[in-house]
Amino acid sequence: MSKELVEALKYLEREKNVEPEVIIEALQTALLAAYNKYYQNVDANIRIDIDTKVGKISVIAEKEVKKGGKKITEEIEITPSDFGRIAAQTAKQVILQRIKEAERDKLFHEYSGKEGDIVTGIIQQTDQRFTLLDLGKTEALIPPSEQVRSEQYKHGSRIKAYIVEVRKTAREPQIIVSRTHPSLIRKLFELEVPEIQDGVVEVKAVSREPGYRSKIAVHSNDKNVDPVGACVGAKGSRVKMIVHELRGEKIDIIEWNEDFKKFVANSLSPAKVKEVIIDEENHTAEVVVPDDQLSLAIGKEGQNVRLAAKLTGWRIDIKSETQHMGGKHPEEKKDKDKCEALTKSGTRCKKNALEGEKFCKVHLKSTEKQDDK
Repeated sequence: MSKELVEALKYLEREKNVEPEVIIEALQTALLAAYNKYYQNVDANIRIDIDTKVGKISVIAEKEVKKGGKKITEEIEITPSDFGRIAAQTAKQVILQRIKEAERDKLFHEYSGKEGDIVTGIIQQTDQRFTLLDLGKTEALIPPSEQVRSEQYKHGSRIKAYIVEVRKTAREPQIIVSRTHPSLIRKLFELEVPEIQDGVVEVKAVSREPGYRSKIAVHSNDKNVDPVGACVGAKGSRVKMIVHELRGEKIDIIEWNEDFKKFVANSLSPAKVKEVIIDEENHTAEVVVPDDQLSLAIGKEGQNVRLAAKLTGWRIDIKSETQHMGGKHPEEKKDKDKCEALTKSGTRCKKNALEGEKFCKVHLKSTEKQDDK
């Protein structure tokens, strides 16, 4: 028993990173409880001594004795002859328990440090409560709230998921992962795009409607590197890998710009924008688009403008040119602004009229001269 105890303590220290003192303290408490139980001891002055060099376990009692007419306290070994069997059984239980606790703590610290990262796992079980993901060393849960409605989680299929939270429980740590989190997009691009890993390209913002469409704003710290092109890859190879992992979810890669007007215009891609008018006080942006781009800018059921608003963090109001001109078609407005004078050839002057006038600067002067005559 002594040799086995010493070896067990060394194993725990070496393999499980558990200090021997922690095991000794737990073992002393368990052995004291076992001694009191089996031998019905009520004396509080009992302790358990463990010699870690040889693994010897002793029961020591403190008793008062008279010597030379004085009472003194002496320590006396009172280890029962059959205590070795009880000690061996108790030590085995304590050590096994400590091994389990050490493994749980190790897993918890390993995965709690990975919150915000992605993991790859194999789907083991799916029901109405959760989907179980096998990570190898342990398992992770994908709750219904973190699942994409359009995705089917088939047993044995391999998927990537974003670690949202790691909870410490009485058993193994509970790892909550997500397939809907916007940062899953960010992490997938970091995996596929070396320029992002190297810090040449930065992901500035992400907005997502899981299973349908996402927008990601990227910026290059090197003027010779195109951030959008880097993320798309040769013939779209990089973004295709991410779209495949997300089961066909569409991704718009937007170039971030410190000029907020340009950033808002880019965020509404693939629609083309004519003008952006910002209201910093109310944190809103009014965007004017060509009439034929209005539905594209808004998107199906407002999805494109909704994602653009999440990406920029501002409220975005979209108007067509006709709406912006107060109901008049832009071409009509252009014609109205033209000079009304006729040239010598009989065609209308192509110059713009002065504000509040019917004629351009040249023809206005000529009409004034005629009026003077």
